Amino acid sequence: MPVTVADIIACLDGIAPFSVAESWDNVGLLVGDQNRSVTSILVALDPTSQLLDEAISLGADTVITHHPALFKPLLSINTADPTGIFLEKALRARLTVVACHTNLDSAEHGVNDALAERLGLIDLVPLVPADQATSDGVGMGRIGRYAKPITGGEFIARVLDVLGLPSCDTAGPLPQLVQTVALCGGSGSELAEQALRRGADLYLSAEIKHHTARWAEACGFCVIDGTHFATEKPVVERLARNLRDAFHQRGWQVTVHETTTETHPFVRMQKTIQDNH
Repeated sequence: MPVTVADIIACLDGIAPFSVAESWDNVGLLVGDQNRSVTSILVALDPTSQLLDEAISLGADTVITHHPALFKPLLSINTADPTGIFLEKALRARLTVVACHTNLDSAEHGVNDALAERLGLIDLVPLVPADQATSDGVGMGRIGRYAKPITGGEFIARVLDVLGLPSCDTAGPLPQLVQTVALCGGSGSELAEQALRRGADLYLSAEIKHHTARWAEACGFCVIDGTHFATEKPVVERLARNLRDAFHQRGWQVTVHETTTETHPFVRMQKTIQDNH
């Protein structure tokens, strides 16, 4: 029997239950037919036209992204703007498009566990447990610890290595020793106070707001902005691996690719001094 899109959706529901997605989110099948066969999947963070080109070049028939291709209702489809270009290309190529967004944020072994484990943290629990969680591991963000404390400098070096960044922004004093760490992949500025209340030595997230940075200064609590893309990127490899394991258990012959073309959307520019002499 061929594996269908509906089968893939059911499998994803076991990995990152759609029921734990936020009420405002748009997850699941966004483009395509649930009865269509699936033989090859490409996993990525962002639904871009370039990603569809990669899928087509790989011969993939399905794209699974973290961020939804369709977030708000469309009153029209303008095929000259990015969303319209994406939809037209997906439909012409008969590509199925699926999103696992806030369900993958909150799920066990999702965005936050992937980041925390790359950083070497253990004893992970949600920073903010889900209201109706079926498991202790479901909720927003994570808080964990190192078996032995490391220096603040060692932690920053580890963050930059894991995130693939040359530098990062911090607010508040970097502690001399770090043992308990709170984090939230993606946009998590609003969880900084919860991180302090839970006893974290510092908090790693992204899109830290100005007032949160000032609050961190005043509290003497270190908040680190690792950028949205970089703090979520580790989940691509994790989700692909989880899908491969699930398919193997079911005996499904479906190939799973991880994107190799997706890059950070921001480029950090440095001041250059021109020699006029």
